[in-house]
Amino acid sequence: MNEVMHFEEYGNENAPLLLFLHGGGVGGWMWDKQIDDFSHYHCIVPTLQGHGVRRNEEEFSIRGNAEEMIDLIKEKGAGKDIHIIGFSIGAQICLEMIDLAPTLITSAVINSATVIPMKYVLPLIAPTILLTFPLVKSRSFAKVQAKQLYMDGEYFEKYYEDSVKLKPSTLIQMLKENMSYALPENRSNSTVRILVTVGERETRILKKSVKQIVEHYVNCKELFIPNMGHGFPVAQPQLFNEVVEKWITKGNVHKL
Repeated sequence: MNEVMHFEEYGNENAPLLLFLHGGGVGGWMWDKQIDDFSHYHCIVPTLQGHGVRRNEEEFSIRGNAEEMIDLIKEKGAGKDIHIIGFSIGAQICLEMIDLAPTLITSAVINSATVIPMKYVLPLIAPTILLTFPLVKSRSFAKVQAKQLYMDGEYFEKYYEDSVKLKPSTLIQMLKENMSYALPENRSNSTVRILVTVGERETRILKKSVKQIVEHYVNCKELFIPNMGHGFPVAQPQLFNEVVEKWITKGNVHKL
């Protein structure tokens, strides 16, 4: 296992394993409400490359993070059912994990993952970030950004702290990875039960991504969340937790 990897453990170490992967630019703290409700499971909340205590790292890649997480769950989840839950770029990392280890994981909840590359945007990312990055230190700008993720309330101070500490180079790499990510060309032979969720108020590309993911995997279902934007686990944690519990225990959910 990577020596620089950082993660927190909670709950019952003898129970099935739940791995929670945070979104880009935030931290494991976004899963606080999930940790509280899933204390009867063995919960692991890692910090992704370039974030939080790992902010001095120079590299960020979806593949690299996925490889780290596979090593982690092999060590911590030996002999257990393993369930992975990811938000945004954390959800893309979950998909990469499924591709790399198609029979290791029992079930997955993929929340707000895009799998449609936006290649026309890629050349604009670096100059745009370098031009606008000073705005990150502005609390008023951060509040606008946080509101889009439903993090403008109790989580704002943590969101702002992590935003200020994120390196421009990390943000550029992360956005390039996020906007160029696509599902593998070969159909997966995965045995993972996959639930893909997206808010009805999210972008068209995220909604189209749901359809592509469902078509790609054999054992995969979709769930659209009414009146929801980008941030289901934070905006409606109780409902999100109910959806996760039903999926990992029963393998089904009903339309909301």
